Amino acid sequence: MDAAEFRRRGKEMVDYVADYLEKIEERPVYPDLEPGYLRDLIPTEAPCEPESFEDLMQDVERVIMPGITHWHSPNFFAYFPAASSYPAMLADMLCGAIGCIGFSWAASPACTELETVMLDWLGKMLQLPECFIAGTHGHGGGVIQSTASEATLMSLLAARCKAVRRVQAVESERSESDVLSKLVAYTSDQAHSSVERAALIGAVMMRKVPTDEHFAVREEMLKKMVEEDKAAGLIPFYFCATLGTTPSCAFDHITKLGPLCNKENMWMHIDAAYAGSAFICPEFRPLLNGIEYADSFNFNPHKWLLINFDCSTMWVKKRTDIIGAFKMEPLYLKHENQERFRSLKMWFVFRLYGLKGLQAHIRKQVALAKEFESLVQADNRFEICAEVILGLVCFRLKGSNELNQNLLKRITKSREIHLVPCQLSGRFVLRFAICARTTESRHIQRAWRHITQLAFELLQEQE
Repeated sequence: MDAAEFRRRGKEMVDYVADYLEKIEERPVYPDLEPGYLRDLIPTEAPCEPESFEDLMQDVERVIMPGITHWHSPNFFAYFPAASSYPAMLADMLCGAIGCIGFSWAASPACTELETVMLDWLGKMLQLPECFIAGTHGHGGGVIQSTASEATLMSLLAARCKAVRRVQAVESERSESDVLSKLVAYTSDQAHSSVERAALIGAVMMRKVPTDEHFAVREEMLKKMVEEDKAAGLIPFYFCATLGTTPSCAFDHITKLGPLCNKENMWMHIDAAYAGSAFICPEFRPLLNGIEYADSFNFNPHKWLLINFDCSTMWVKKRTDIIGAFKMEPLYLKHENQERFRSLKMWFVFRLYGLKGLQAHIRKQVALAKEFESLVQADNRFEICAEVILGLVCFRLKGSNELNQNLLKRITKSREIHLVPCQLSGRFVLRFAICARTTESRHIQRAWRHITQLAFELLQEQE
């Protein structure tokens, strides 16, 4: 493919993408296929001779699209949002064209410097304390990770290194392996599985802290476990707080947990993967109160801030903690995992939407969630199972877990909308998340009519 053909095919691809997104709700949101469907649709080996672009694009529709779950359909209400916008897609095109490998400042200065400035822009949108902003006299800074899982692992490994050095500074005779065997980390019993996975990779013990009636960790719960572990000769060193848990979007009480972690020399990492985007709105910023006690903080603009995957932003209070753990250059100069010009997406989106445009997007989706919540509350056959704070509604039919499992099976089989469940206090609960950028009130109303029709049929059969 030469430049001339690239120009032609590139314009065709832009048209294809625009058509796909404009007409996406006409496609079944969830595929009706069995595992292994694709293998029979394509040859068993790569072609020896070049094939035509026309044949390739025909096979996109024949082979690929039937197996796609359409995350950007306004009928998709599962998991959490996967952010997408035209400015971010254009930036991705430019990123792919530049194709720089930004492993150091010298390797591509703009790649490194734009990332540092974009993390400062975003940090200021969130009103992060000055210590997290690289372009100030603070000692911290921000960097783009691939996922929140990666950010959690980075923070845990840094905390582990810091804890070992702290203990050995006082007890020089203790070996590193001995200290490691005594370290214990904590997180909510509602935390994402990636937090527990980070402890497995880091080879440290992790304990899950029970949550309250709102599925949040309180200070007294963590304090009791810390005191028990210290009495047993263990070394508490890390706590991962969650702002906006995956099952129900619950918020740990970091204003009280933070001082406890600081007092006990425990690194506090805050995972706000989904909810963090909302903190750019003044009315939701109080949910981040207590951030001043944290050692690190992360959220995913690629979930809810209109920036396509991958773009997971992480800030640390002290760059030296990361530098010491990974023996790398300061965060504002280099990040060992930075290989792509991902900050271009942030620059394009921030400039073409503006802070007000991004806030409007968040507020619109929260309002749609509240609209769905009101529909559920108006139907006495259903119940709300967790406080609706942002864009997630947890609800269920009043009755058994089996009843709700059967309802979800019918919803999935119908392929008109897509939901996923969670477990809350032993109950099978349906999650309704506002996900697509193009979701409107009419989609909420239609989804609710569909759910209630299936519920009616199911309840009729139960009688």
